[in-house]
Amino acid sequence: MEIHQVNAKQGLQWILSGFYLFRKAPLAWVFVCFTLMLIAISMSLVPLLGKFIFTLISPIFLAGIMMGCKDMEQQGRPLDISHLFMAFKTNPVPLITIGGIYLIGQILIIGLVILVGGSQMTDMLLYGKRVDESELMGVMSNMLTASLLTLVLSIPLMMASWFSPLLVIFHNIPPIVAMQKSFFACLRNFIPFQLYGITLILLTILSIMPYGVGLVILIPTIFTSIYVSYKDIFLGEPLRFKNNESGHDYQQANWTDITEEPKKDEAETKQQSPTSENKIIASDSGELVPCAHCNLLVSRKEAIEEKEQFFCSEEHRKLYQSVDKSSS
Repeated sequence: MEIHQVNAKQGLQWILSGFYLFRKAPLAWVFVCFTLMLIAISMSLVPLLGKFIFTLISPIFLAGIMMGCKDMEQQGRPLDISHLFMAFKTNPVPLITIGGIYLIGQILIIGLVILVGGSQMTDMLLYGKRVDESELMGVMSNMLTASLLTLVLSIPLMMASWFSPLLVIFHNIPPIVAMQKSFFACLRNFIPFQLYGITLILLTILSIMPYGVGLVILIPTIFTSIYVSYKDIFLGEPLRFKNNESGHDYQQANWTDITEEPKKDEAETKQQSPTSENKIIASDSGELVPCAHCNLLVSRKEAIEEKEQFFCSEEHRKLYQSVDKSSS
């Protein structure tokens, strides 16, 4: 499977195209995302194991949502709550494997952060323990180092997990290989993902301001933008809908291709109708006549004439006669 490198502006276009996909069924998207958040909150209430279990099965939920995006685009089916659990019925084991690898990575990162930050930072963050002013600078320094370490290690883990559920569910790729492809796809398109991430951060800030109401739109748009970016990077295809009669593409990177399609169609129609074109030329010029077998324009003086028909060669005359006899 080829990994395409796209333009930097596609990072913004993924969000715009994702919003268009959300706009096709906004109520359904809000209901599905609300259900997923309700499941996450409910499982987090379970002591110790709740968050771990949700991390394990979260790729299954993501794969189901991506299947819903595909059904909306290619089959014109509306999104419904069944899409959220659809991946549980298909191939959940590789998706759980991806969740397990991601969970192990998170545990290792947390362990390194605690090791670097020390017990004082852990007590201050978890239990609210106060620190003396003499020790405050050391604790803050350790906290900054731990934060940078978390950022450096979490980004590659997120890159490896970003597309892997889609590659497993759509292409039946093994989970380890899927995570490798996902990592290199994000790495190869690092600049578009930078623009994508910065835009999402700004949109998140704006969405939180009015009492978090904007998240109702932003969260579904993030899910749909994942599907759009997958199509752009791995398939090299824009977002298209089956019920779109005009065949318009909803991805700005391919708009130039659309303007070229009429020219291609015009050239194809010209190539597909050489007979009529040749006859017109022949009628305009008294010296050229079309071969009855291959329609090649030849000089009337050099052509072989038989029964008011012309041939460019004796071989074509015999072939034409044999075809004529077999048809009769």
